[in-house]
Amino acid sequence: LLYITYSSKVFRVTFLTLAASVVVPLLGVTVLLDCPIDPQPISLKEPPLLTGVLEPNIKLRKAERLWENELVGPESIVNIGDVLFTGTADGKIIKIEDGEIQTIARIGHGPCGTREDEPMCGRPLGIRVGPNNTLFVADAYYGLYEVNPGTGETKMLVSTKTLIEGQKLSFLNDLSVTRDGRKIYFTDSSSKWQRRDYLFLIMEATDDGRLLEYDMVTKEVKVLMVGLRFPNGVQLSPAEDFVLVQETTMARIRRYYVSGLMKGGADMFVENMPGLPDNIRLSSSGGYWVAMSAVRPNPGFSLLDFLSEKPWIKRMIFKLLSQETVTKFVPKYSLVVELSETGSYRRSFHDPNGVIVAYVSEAHEHNGYLYLGSFRSPFLCRLNLQHV
Repeated sequence: LLYITYSSKVFRVTFLTLAASVVVPLLGVTVLLDCPIDPQPISLKEPPLLTGVLEPNIKLRKAERLWENELVGPESIVNIGDVLFTGTADGKIIKIEDGEIQTIARIGHGPCGTREDEPMCGRPLGIRVGPNNTLFVADAYYGLYEVNPGTGETKMLVSTKTLIEGQKLSFLNDLSVTRDGRKIYFTDSSSKWQRRDYLFLIMEATDDGRLLEYDMVTKEVKVLMVGLRFPNGVQLSPAEDFVLVQETTMARIRRYYVSGLMKGGADMFVENMPGLPDNIRLSSSGGYWVAMSAVRPNPGFSLLDFLSEKPWIKRMIFKLLSQETVTKFVPKYSLVVELSETGSYRRSFHDPNGVIVAYVSEAHEHNGYLYLGSFRSPFLCRLNLQHV
């Protein structure tokens, strides 16, 4: 017995000594390594319980994949009649008519395909249709453009090289256009981080994002909101009296009033969402479709919430791991919610492991179908709303 006790003590001492000999130098090296981000602590409420209309389901698995391996990251979708348009990760603005894919324009130029190429290649994100059936496109790297879908002619409206109130436009993201085509509301997600570093932007919780307004007549750009943490999708209300802005890092939707008695004022539309909201689009019921780029499971473990008030852990992670590696730890859970006109949850569609629908960025409703964009997947998905 004495021998066994002695042996176990020796084992413990040996194990702890070995562990210390590995961990201490590793910590020392970690302290010396540079960290690419300077994370700020943020306070998030406990995520809402996934119950009631948010109850997990597999309704998104009823979607069908379209044009698989023919599209690369079709982020945002619009339609003119039954013709679809989208922007892809290889810098193209694409038309899909009668099942045929055609490139109609490019804002950037090749090569494309790697992280290093992206600023030159360009990345069309938000896309909208104007009153004259021209396309308005927000390219993350180049700026705000008007594109003729017939000729492919592109016209720059706002260049990212132009400082707006002394601040760079580093990450143009989404836009919403008034029915008369006079005003375009758009987001610049950060003046510090580019689209290719979106994970740094989320993890640092940088608050340099803005909501801006472009006037097609005066050609002026106004800053409407500042201090936003990753402003993303933008949507005018049906009455065009306010603009909704998804604040991705904070898992909430802000509202900015553009007309009426509240003009120039802002408030919260939806707080503490069950995921990180990406794009937002109108639903036929008078509400809004919101695509979640990541979920905050409850019950369950939310890595994003766990790290929110622990900047030191974030520093350690990004000293040792690349963005690509960290992305692999984010659960591949797809979620789309429909909100009412007042911001309450109407229904939710889930694909818990991203089996059919993955990395969903937008839900665009057209003719009884929900077209699901993705910032990474090599396909579009289409969900028949009568079947869910």
